[in-house]
Amino acid sequence: MTITQKQTPFIIGISLNLIYIIAELGFGFSTNSMALIADASHNFSDVLGLLVAWLAVWLSQKAPTAKRTYGYKSASILAALFNAVFLLVAIGGIIIEALQRLQTPAAPHGWTVIIVALLGVIVNGITTFLFLHGQKDDLNIKGAFMHMAADTGVSLGVVITGIIMLLTDWSWLDPVVSLIIAVVILIGTWGLLRDAINLSLNGVPNSVDVAAITKCIAAQPSVSKVHDLHVWAIGTTDNALSVHLVRNTTDNNDCFLNDLDQQLRAKYNIQHITIQVEYGTCQQLGSVENSI
Repeated sequence: MTITQKQTPFIIGISLNLIYIIAELGFGFSTNSMALIADASHNFSDVLGLLVAWLAVWLSQKAPTAKRTYGYKSASILAALFNAVFLLVAIGGIIIEALQRLQTPAAPHGWTVIIVALLGVIVNGITTFLFLHGQKDDLNIKGAFMHMAADTGVSLGVVITGIIMLLTDWSWLDPVVSLIIAVVILIGTWGLLRDAINLSLNGVPNSVDVAAITKCIAAQPSVSKVHDLHVWAIGTTDNALSVHLVRNTTDNNDCFLNDLDQQLRAKYNIQHITIQVEYGTCQQLGSVENSI
């Protein structure tokens, strides 16, 4: 498999997290800390989330085939949906554990746990930073980013509350901070889940303005009618469009199509465009109900 620039952050992130998990297990067994051992198991889920997102990136770069004419680009949408659901499950686990600790306060974290959690902040923070730029334009990358950002927040919460609890008797602080972190993660995850479901149902991507596209096409010289305009995502970075339009002339049709194609690509983040030109001579055109 050829490693591309887009796959490099996944390799670095997965490697860092695997090293951290091994270190966490080592400290956990040497100090007989079930908290560290349990957290190592949780952090393995981060590696799984990164692997799923990485697999989707690799699949999306495979060439189309006779049976899969768009290739495997939609795998990135499924990966984003998977990570969103995965995060919701993790949030549920945090909330349940926090509520249990409110009823039965846990003993303050020892310095070993705090130091290992601080290491987790560093590892997860670096991994989160690797996906900071890509997550703005790719929902799959955003899923990986959200996953690592959530764990960075959880580890940071352990460090801060751990130190405060060692200096005070505020046993209630740990579950309260955990609940706050869970709510913050939930807010971000809800948007990720909503967008992933929208793309999986062939909804219009958030980056695309259908009204502006319609106006652009209708404003083209010789275009008298626009109808059956559809925009959908075939992957988290690739959008498709199909449209029927009526022209009042047959002159320079190829040049007209090429110019309109270039405009739509450059202005509206559309990569795959299908335009059907009609000339208004068929009687059935007048019966179209969904004209725009």
